[in-house]
Amino acid sequence: MNAATASSVSSAPSLETWRIIAVAAVIVSVIAYAVLSGVWVSTEAGWYQSLTKPIWQPPPWVFGVIWPYNFIVLAAVGSLIAWRAPPGKVAVLLLFLVVSIALALTWAYLFYVPHALSAAALALTSAAVATISIVVVAFQQSWVWGTLLMPYQIWVALAASVSWGYVSLAT
Repeated sequence: MNAATASSVSSAPSLETWRIIAVAAVIVSVIAYAVLSGVWVSTEAGWYQSLTKPIWQPPPWVFGVIWPYNFIVLAAVGSLIAWRAPPGKVAVLLLFLVVSIALALTWAYLFYVPHALSAAALALTSAAVATISIVVVAFQQSWVWGTLLMPYQIWVALAASVSWGYVSLAT
């Protein structure tokens, strides 16, 4: 090993440093999700109130219960996976977490701003599919972690279904 190779090897972050960065990425992503989802979502707007709601849409109080749970569990389980799982599994988690969050935020924008219901429903369906990988990685690490994430997976899939219900009722 020459001096240049030794220098590049020693400058690579340690596994612990990488895990700290991964945990921070999970937490920042979930906080961004929580904050940014509130930027566009407005159920008080006249437009939203005028929509015919799908009959399977949960009552408003459920949203106030499930979203805090979802954000807390995503951050907690994601952080545990980032800290304990093999690096390849952590990379899969981070990739699909960021993709699913981006797609869910895309839904919020498309649904509430330009009212592009079909595009919004497609984005949320894609988010539900991307979320499956997060749940699979969680189950691979711990059945408890996977089980804790199941309400989030079910919620995103239900939300996608409700979003398609809005599309159907609007046409």
